[in-house]
Amino acid sequence: MRAYFIFLLLLCSRPVFGQSLADLERQLDSLLSKKTKSELVAGLGYGNNPAYGSKVPDYTAPLVMKTFVAPSLTYYHKSGFYAGFTGYYLFNAFQQPWFEWDATIGYDYTKNPKLLTGISYTHYFFADSSDVPLSPIDNELFTYFYYRGWWLEPGISLDFGWGRTTAEGMYYKETMRGADFNVIATLRHPFIFTDFFSSKDALLLTPSLSLTTGTANYYSNLKSFQYFSRSPKLKRYPPKVPLGQEYSLRQVTEFQPRALDLTVSVSYLFGKISLSPSYTVFKTFNMDETGLLSYFTARLSYIF
Repeated sequence: MRAYFIFLLLLCSRPVFGQSLADLERQLDSLLSKKTKSELVAGLGYGNNPAYGSKVPDYTAPLVMKTFVAPSLTYYHKSGFYAGFTGYYLFNAFQQPWFEWDATIGYDYTKNPKLLTGISYTHYFFADSSDVPLSPIDNELFTYFYYRGWWLEPGISLDFGWGRTTAEGMYYKETMRGADFNVIATLRHPFIFTDFFSSKDALLLTPSLSLTTGTANYYSNLKSFQYFSRSPKLKRYPPKVPLGQEYSLRQVTEFQPRALDLTVSVSYLFGKISLSPSYTVFKTFNMDETGLLSYFTARLSYIF
């Protein structure tokens, strides 16, 4: 049986690798005197993900953070279109360590020096048996806009996820349908340094401040879901139905401020190699947690 539940996390620590390599490359093109060209990029990401802390899933116990690595392969066309595939391998897993695969297509527009925008669609494939709680949200539409005409660059991102999943037992069939929508407002300023250690390298340092507002109906892997917290207002209670009948589960939360975060992203480019670590400190709202929380992610890429 496909083990899942509405664990009701506000946001989760997903692999958010900061500024994409395509974005970094296009911003550095003029500085490095490079021509726009199509590229195949292989990457390896690192981070932490919420997971069960025991061999037998306990829906009432808090999740623990387990380390994962995420190999990826993405093709960037010189027109701005791209497509990629990413897998996620969980360390110290009790069940299936390859808990997720993502397929993404998108478009980045970077030709206007004052406007940076893009849109992407991602479909998530979850393993039927893994340490990570599954979600009905397996589709995501993400778009962003940044105005680069000022020293302090304002940005806005819209993130919508939807989907459904079904679990069947001997006497029941349970369908979970879900949707979440988030808006992320950001202020950032990228500091670009060329010839940092040699004539072939460059460094991009980007501090940013973001406010996430939206819903948190389900455990979700959306790009806006960078945090790991449990919502105290939500509870899971299956309805009482006769055996053998199908029923659906759906829960709704208000559209409200979720978190404020400060992120420092570093992208170091040396020839065809890019290293992009990122560190985030955040504060959640309307939650049981007090004080500041933080997480770290990183990504290593090679351009063919």
